[in-house]
Amino acid sequence: MKWEKLKPPEPDDPMCCCECDIYQYGCCCDCEDLDEAFNRWLRDKPPKSGCQSAVLGAMIDNLEISMIPALVLLPLLLRVAALHYLLGIIILTALPGLVLWYYYATHRKRRRTLFFLTLSLYSLFYMYYLFITEILPRGDISQLQLCTVTTGMILTVVFLILTKRGPGVVTTSAQEAHSPSQEANKDTRHLNGSTQSEASSSGTLAGLQTTKEALTAKWSRCPVCKIMRPPRAGHCRTCGSCVQRLDHHCIWINSCVGQANHRCFLLTLFVFVLTSLYGISLVLRSLCPRQYLMTALLYCPTVYSQSSTALCFTCAWYSSIITGGLLYLLVAQVLNISFNVTERESQLAVRNKTGQSRLWGLVIDTGEYSRGFCQNWVEFLTMADASVSPRSSLTDLV
Repeated sequence: MKWEKLKPPEPDDPMCCCECDIYQYGCCCDCEDLDEAFNRWLRDKPPKSGCQSAVLGAMIDNLEISMIPALVLLPLLLRVAALHYLLGIIILTALPGLVLWYYYATHRKRRRTLFFLTLSLYSLFYMYYLFITEILPRGDISQLQLCTVTTGMILTVVFLILTKRGPGVVTTSAQEAHSPSQEANKDTRHLNGSTQSEASSSGTLAGLQTTKEALTAKWSRCPVCKIMRPPRAGHCRTCGSCVQRLDHHCIWINSCVGQANHRCFLLTLFVFVLTSLYGISLVLRSLCPRQYLMTALLYCPTVYSQSSTALCFTCAWYSSIITGGLLYLLVAQVLNISFNVTERESQLAVRNKTGQSRLWGLVIDTGEYSRGFCQNWVEFLTMADASVSPRSSLTDLV
């Protein structure tokens, strides 16, 4: 039960009774806490902990720790970890645990935070700074290798900026896109009056009726935004809006990944992983020239003889941990695109037990939109960024 309270919120889950705006301090954040607080009130027992003061609870709830840990604690912790390999093991093991704890804390409260975006950008520039100031003066890096790393970092930032331009939010104009059903009703009434003397048009009338029902079934009304949203769109509780072809809310970019920025998001992951792997290989070859590349990260006996080399070796381990996590995310994205399923649809299929597990559980195949490997990638690479128009929706059904 404890794990259930740490899990990120399911997409389009019913709104909890504690999420209303009546209780402004938000001390009870889910139904279980509300029930427990109500039972204590009935038994005339004081609250266990937290929310002792409404002002203190509001201050803690609104406290934003986005810039301080990334800009101050990260370089300090990495330098402490470079003092000894045991300190490196302890700190590099604790850092992912702290990041995951903050991840579940922000998802539980459904809050937006700049912590992860700040941490990722600062880590990227800090690793590049150490590469220029510590590794480049050793003379083991050529100009071509330096240009390759620099180009990869610049492309990562450029694709990240393009990703941040927006996921494709569904606005009130989407209700106009739902007008094909109204047009189908008009065509149905018109044909109904003109086909009373023509029995051969009954098939056309039935076809239009079926098309109208299919369009109505694909479009859905958001219970939060109160607007009609196109197929495969979903509501993000963190951003507070509906997104076209919603994949997931990415904490590392502090934005949703949807129809408008999914390709740029995939390019950002791909370029970053390639650049990071290449940069780590260059650092290890410079620090441990006599070791094989695969074993240099695990065993490099002379690396702790100098503080600068120990710091670069520790940062190589730190970059490897981040790269491993983003590589898993990249593989998951590639598999989802290959089966034409979004992360939101996978979670809904798991919750409703309607999908099939593929490739040892790495992807959930819903079988609803998949048209084959090649066709799925063609659809992903050519999907439009604009809102779905009425004519395009009608064409997809025909």
